[in-house]
Amino acid sequence: MKYYILFGPPGAGKGTQAKFIAEKYNLLHISTGDLLRKEMAAGTPLGLQAKQLIEGGNLVPDEVVVGMIQNTFKNNKDVSGFLLDGFPRTIAQAEKLDEMLAESSEKVDKVLSLVIKDETIFERLAKRALIEGRKDDADPATIQNRIDTYHAKTEPLIDYYKEAGNYCEIPGEQTIEEVFQSLCDVIG
Repeated sequence: MKYYILFGPPGAGKGTQAKFIAEKYNLLHISTGDLLRKEMAAGTPLGLQAKQLIEGGNLVPDEVVVGMIQNTFKNNKDVSGFLLDGFPRTIAQAEKLDEMLAESSEKVDKVLSLVIKDETIFERLAKRALIEGRKDDADPATIQNRIDTYHAKTEPLIDYYKEAGNYCEIPGEQTIEEVFQSLCDVIG
């Protein structure tokens, strides 16, 4: 089984590229946001726990998210692998993912990091707000907060995965087709 992480700041094109990659390589695209919504809708024990936390205005703890991802891995054996999008977001989550995969003698194959400038993030999210009507993408203060959070909490994963030897940077300022080709070149 192959395990890939699609990594990058908001607006880097992760969602767009994930669809193409998953289709080409028979990977299951796992978006943590989609996964949480699916588990809650299905009324699973983890979903009910997540729903209670979210409705109480709290963040879903790592162990709940890790549990959902672990369930997804176990329940989807008919794919060639998995493409994680939105997980891990912190070093603690990366360590939990490594522990989980090590239990079955597996590991993260590649971290595919889409790299774009902060100015590009603002441009892309503003455009997405107009096209998709996403209010969170229209507010410059919200965008800046998301960028700051990415730099502070998620970017430390770059060094973590560089140390592991599976980190690959992809220039995300290219066209959609060029980014996809760059990703395919890395995946092989």
